[in-house]
Amino acid sequence: MTGSAAAVDPVVAADPAAPVVRSYRRPLLAFLPPLVVGVAGLLFWELTVTLGRVAPYVLPAPSAIAEQFWLNRSVVWRVGLATGENALIGLAVGAVVALLFAMVAAWFTFLGEISIPLAAAAGALPIIALAPILNNMFDPTSSVPRRLVVAIVVFFPVFVNALRGLREVDPIHRELMDSYAARGWTFTRLVRLPAALPFVFTGLRQASSLAVIAAVVAEYFGGLQNGLGSRITSAAANTAYPRAWAFVVGACVLGLVFYLATLGLERLAMPWRRVNT
Repeated sequence: MTGSAAAVDPVVAADPAAPVVRSYRRPLLAFLPPLVVGVAGLLFWELTVTLGRVAPYVLPAPSAIAEQFWLNRSVVWRVGLATGENALIGLAVGAVVALLFAMVAAWFTFLGEISIPLAAAAGALPIIALAPILNNMFDPTSSVPRRLVVAIVVFFPVFVNALRGLREVDPIHRELMDSYAARGWTFTRLVRLPAALPFVFTGLRQASSLAVIAAVVAEYFGGLQNGLGSRITSAAANTAYPRAWAFVVGACVLGLVFYLATLGLERLAMPWRRVNT
């Protein structure tokens, strides 16, 4: 009795709910520093523009941007959905194609050596050069060019990370599967893909933000005027700079939603990697 009593944490014995409180308090404390820095940065920005008499076309005040965001919230929501749809479809297509190519390259070593430079070349293609060319190849009212731009942009990070993960197989696991004569798709499904999931989601986290950026930038070069990018250029052309920044904020929020959704999907796909807080 004495030994068991001595092993009990006095905090837990006094308050059984204390570990639960601590578990909820830790994430809140983790979010506190960036929140404080963000609020301080906005205050500094507001004071700099207000007291420094900065021209609105150079840098509008956060209060003016927030006002325009609220006044145009329905428009931001509508065009954000259009941009988000293009980004989501392009991200899904690019990620699936990249994963399939990575699996083929992992099976055949010589293909992996050839495909990496080609993938790097595809990833280095500038959006401002790619979007106008694709827009001229399709109907002006088609959303396909923008989705293709997104798919091409997200292909490189997903492919490179997935290929690295598919290649890094534990020798013990390889020997075990060899003993069962498991090769080809069976080996990939049971060993390669589960081991590569952390690398795949690393590429997806990078690609999720790039997808939104590519979708927004692709809208700068003609086509349907129903996205965030076209509204940014239209507002800037009409010298409505706070409104243009409001649409930029909408794009930032959309990128954050994509990133958080990718994190949530990663937690669902790999529950064993959840950190116990």
